[in-house]
Amino acid sequence: MNISKEITQALNDQISLEAGASQYYLATAGWCEVSGYEGAAAYFYAQSDEERMHMLKIIKFLNSLGITAKVSAVPSPNIRHKSLEDALKASLKNEQAVTAAVHKALTLAHKKSDYSTFDLLEWFAAEQVQEETKFEAILQKFDTIGRDGLAVAEIDRILASQAGTC
Repeated sequence: MNISKEITQALNDQISLEAGASQYYLATAGWCEVSGYEGAAAYFYAQSDEERMHMLKIIKFLNSLGITAKVSAVPSPNIRHKSLEDALKASLKNEQAVTAAVHKALTLAHKKSDYSTFDLLEWFAAEQVQEETKFEAILQKFDTIGRDGLAVAEIDRILASQAGTC
């Protein structure tokens, strides 16, 4: 099966986004660990691994078509979080950017009648709904239980409990 150069480029771009997301979560995990948020660190380390698996899913898809994926270098993430809430808000924005890119590639696959790629990207679109929902739910906890030290410690504990579900 052949896929267009446009689709191949869109998938290679998505590989770069997933790699960048993995690096972003790895750097955020490090920030959390240094800042004393061990539960959040575990959560973000798991998020980093999940993004890497997303990247591999696309690479393996391209490989199955006899196309060598382009794995580009990604810039080092510029992490400047001021709080755990800030880290989570930035993570939600990151996921929203990935969602927009998935939707753009999905639209292209549909336009090109490339239904194999469409199926792959449909999985990613559904995954992005889950990713954004997770971050929105965690952020909502700041409004529900607060932003004081005990509340943030509880949110960190909640993140630790979710680290295995990423």
